[in-house]
Amino acid sequence: MKNVTSVFWYAIAICVIVVIWGATAPVNLESVSATATAVISDYFGWYYMLVVFAMIVFCLYLVFSKFGKIKLGKKEDKPEFSLPAWFAMLFSAGMGIGLVFFTTAEPISHAFTSTPGAEPGSAQAIQESLQYSIFHWGLHGWAIYGIIALVLAYFKYYKESPGLISATLVPLFGEKAMHGTWGRVIDTLAVFATIVGVASTLGFGSAQINGGLTFLFDAPKTFWFQLLILVVATALFILSAWTGLGKGIKYLSTINMGLATILVITLFIVGPSIYILNMFTSTIGNYLSNILDMSFQLKPLDDEDRGWIDSWTIFYWAWWISWGPFVGMFIARVSKGRTVRQFITGVLLAPTLVTIIFFSVFGVSALNLEQNGIAEISSLATEVATFGTLEHYPLGEIMSFITILVIAIFFITSADSATFVLGMFSTNGSLNPKNTVKVIWGLTLAAMAAIVVYFGGIQGFQNLLIIVALPFSFILILMSVSFYITAKKEL
Repeated sequence: MKNVTSVFWYAIAICVIVVIWGATAPVNLESVSATATAVISDYFGWYYMLVVFAMIVFCLYLVFSKFGKIKLGKKEDKPEFSLPAWFAMLFSAGMGIGLVFFTTAEPISHAFTSTPGAEPGSAQAIQESLQYSIFHWGLHGWAIYGIIALVLAYFKYYKESPGLISATLVPLFGEKAMHGTWGRVIDTLAVFATIVGVASTLGFGSAQINGGLTFLFDAPKTFWFQLLILVVATALFILSAWTGLGKGIKYLSTINMGLATILVITLFIVGPSIYILNMFTSTIGNYLSNILDMSFQLKPLDDEDRGWIDSWTIFYWAWWISWGPFVGMFIARVSKGRTVRQFITGVLLAPTLVTIIFFSVFGVSALNLEQNGIAEISSLATEVATFGTLEHYPLGEIMSFITILVIAIFFITSADSATFVLGMFSTNGSLNPKNTVKVIWGLTLAAMAAIVVYFGGIQGFQNLLIIVALPFSFILILMSVSFYITAKKEL
């Protein structure tokens, strides 16, 4: 194929190896990756905590410093997308299925199953359940996305460099290194991190869609039915990718944010409204009051609590970092013409606020059922916890149907965005990669997701996320330094 680089072939080869490994020896994949993950958690947990918090500090510094006035593009460049469309697109790519998947399951788990430290079911555990959920989905994760997207957008639109991770490191290591072997290694790592992260999420999505259809229509809960869902969704997101960025992703993202808004408002009205408002307000206060403590807390003297941090917080930081190349590149692509101050403020605050609203409405609605003995949501599988919650409220079937639509569209937009970014990374940063390249990446993502679904390989892929995130975290630091050094000369 014309225009594809060696990065494309290297990444495809690695994916084929992982698919074969996962298909023929899923237990071995999980065992080997679990061993590596345990080592990383034990020896680098402190490092993940420091790096992620440093990204928040760097974001705040950029907003309030003279760097904030830098435009991501030329002086005459205007934003390509309106503010609502821009927000819908970055939110759909950056959160998507994961947010719908965990809005009920995570608070319930933190409150009644595996708590951060309090007695399960206690008032403290219930209060902390939302606090830690917001911690995992709020400012810290979006700071990672924000910095990666900012650096990529700055070098692409302001310095007119190729849309590649390696291109952002040229000021540090020179063109020879970044256009050679080391540059290809870095870009291949970014591609593989994107594939592993997105494939895991697509596996979550197909399982949750299956769970919703089972709840509503008694659909079979089997691999073959989930595979059918995956095939249909793959066809749809490839079709969306074929239509281009300004049509498929933009329209679907905007529609989905509208549906998600209707869903949240409906559940708020029919659910425990006052309890939701009280918990929403209290959670914001607890989150802001304890953000420093949570950001650095590793519980070194308590093995059980440290295990919880490894399983949740460290995993989440690795997940955000592994998704960083994909979401960062996509956000960069749709953010041309905005200033650094506008960009960072929008990327940090808007998604965090929406996240708090989502978790407050869905999470508190689930907590309310279990607290009052109406339903034991904590006993349900993660993928059906949301539907198990909705069925106990008025209009439950209608809300469940809308939820399935939202998940399906998030599925399509996340995969669509991923194929676009993978196409960019493997065609030397082209802003409009060939449709054939995007189709190949779409089929590759579907194959990886099928492995996750069939062999129950979600844990193995989660382990791969943590492993891949470690080397990319070093690249994240280097990208930040490169941006600072380069942008400072322009001021």
